[in-house]
Amino acid sequence: MKNYLKFLVLLLCISCENDSNESIEMAQVDQATIATHIERLASDEFLGRKPFTEGEVLTVNYLKEEFEKLGLLPGNGDSFFQDVPLVEIDGTPSETMVISGKNGSFDLGVLQDFVATTNKVETEVSLENSELVFAGYGVVAPEYGWNDYEGIDWKGKTAVVLINDPGFQSGDSSLFKGNEMTYYGRWTYKYEEAARQGAAGLIIIHDTEPASYGWNVIESGWTGARLVIASDLPLLNVESWISGESAQKMFAASAMKGQDYKALARDKNFNPIPLDLNVSVSIENKIKKDVSKNVVAMIPGTDRKDEVIIYSAHWDHLGVGKAIEGDSIYNGAVDNASGTAGLLALAEAFKKGEATKRSIVFIALTGEEQGLLGSAFYAENPIFDPKKTVANINMDALDSPGKMKDLTITGYGHSEMDIYAEEAALEQGRYIIPDPEAEKGYFFRSDHFNFAKIGIPALYASGTYEGFDKSKEEIKAYNDFYRINKYHQPADGYNIETTELSGVQLDLQLFFSVGMKLANEDYFPKWYDGSEFKAARE
Repeated sequence: MKNYLKFLVLLLCISCENDSNESIEMAQVDQATIATHIERLASDEFLGRKPFTEGEVLTVNYLKEEFEKLGLLPGNGDSFFQDVPLVEIDGTPSETMVISGKNGSFDLGVLQDFVATTNKVETEVSLENSELVFAGYGVVAPEYGWNDYEGIDWKGKTAVVLINDPGFQSGDSSLFKGNEMTYYGRWTYKYEEAARQGAAGLIIIHDTEPASYGWNVIESGWTGARLVIASDLPLLNVESWISGESAQKMFAASAMKGQDYKALARDKNFNPIPLDLNVSVSIENKIKKDVSKNVVAMIPGTDRKDEVIIYSAHWDHLGVGKAIEGDSIYNGAVDNASGTAGLLALAEAFKKGEATKRSIVFIALTGEEQGLLGSAFYAENPIFDPKKTVANINMDALDSPGKMKDLTITGYGHSEMDIYAEEAALEQGRYIIPDPEAEKGYFFRSDHFNFAKIGIPALYASGTYEGFDKSKEEIKAYNDFYRINKYHQPADGYNIETTELSGVQLDLQLFFSVGMKLANEDYFPKWYDGSEFKAARE
């Protein structure tokens, strides 16, 4: 109730502020501009836009030139680029992962049954008869009184864990956040925590529903060359996934045979369980150190130039990979040529409109597909003072089969950015809703997360639920088809005859409206009490 009252008061304040700014020209985001840039960025010419490839060179130069054509200034001193030092690890796992125990051993096949990677900058890493221990969800969360690693010396051992967190499908809204995924449910956290515990390796059990994607996404996303930021933090020798079928085989051969491992993992009193099994797998690596680039452009404000609103989108995708139906280029039209094109279309709209009091910054980020690397580097090395960064508006995978009635806010309830989005949606005859699939953890899966981690209120939203001309059922079928058949696949391409962009234009117009309001007032949106990001801002 307290936050709701704040919501109403601020909405009235914003409305009053807007009444005084009625003379500000509200330019229109051009749908033809969006189409032009998506078509170009998602073309085969750009080779799937993977960092450290010719595709990166083409992409970042294209973005720089387009920002220059619009009359934007370099956003990093006199440069449009922020160098992001990365390490490329091109790993080749052994053909098999060997699971052995008292009753014999069996092999899991690479890609079909398991994937294995590493963030260690070493030419070879391995697990040699490493003891397997089931560690539930792999969570250490003091605020929930939860520790899945307690009571075991993890040195040399490999943890086996479930994806997502204990609240998922528990039926208990007080267990973590119920069906809404916390960061503890993300694979990135699980690898980080296992390394902090001193384990040698971690195996995550794949399950389509709690992961929110199928095994095909694991195959494409955890194979071939990958990028990391060089770090002094603890690292695992091997980071791995195994299929659900392989996990069943493993548990059947273990000391837990016949037990419901999912039910055990959800018990608050869970303790790690040795499986009486060992694992062996190795990875040979080719190491390459190089520099990728974030592309940064800006429109200076007239009165308070040092206060900025940041629009962000990641320019990268998966490059050239495993051929599917004869196509090996992962063009990433939706993910994320759409958001990158949105940056350019918004920049064009701001240049057409009247000058703003605060500065507007556009950042096309590298390495999102590799683990939000470009935004993580920016968060550690911000170009603009985070305390004077008013807000971040992030765009990732903008897609709809038409104009949408809803604006679905991922991370709803964290900050007053909800209120700005609400007002802009109402102006378009739309309504806002929290993410109805919060269990999929989308809040932690795009670059706004790293801005939020350093205290910058972030808006991550798009129309995804109900169309003006299409039913909720039709929209769900559309979204499901993309997730199953196109997400992180070569099929995510651009077709000028079938791609509908009216809904994308409507979302971008809303983001423009929100940015215009923020850029012409002196208020800083706040985090709500209870948000884990509030402390960083304060």
